[in-house]
Amino acid sequence: MKKTYKIEVDCAVCAGKMEEAAKKTEGVKDAAVSFLTQKMKVEFEDGADVDHIMKAVASACKKVEADCEIFLD
Repeated sequence: MKKTYKIEVDCAVCAGKMEEAAKKTEGVKDAAVSFLTQKMKVEFEDGADVDHIMKAVASACKKVEADCEIFLD
């Protein structure tokens, strides 16, 4: 399953940090963050609990870039 989330991030380097943090999160098959479009595309493992995983992704992203936002609704 793939989902796209609106994000808020200040620079392309920060977006890259967010992408790497998301990719390392358990249950995420792949992730791509675009600074230009302010979007994060996430591909989840089969049978994944998307809500739980995205909370973990948001937490991981906050650790590498405190000013970032991921809009989960």
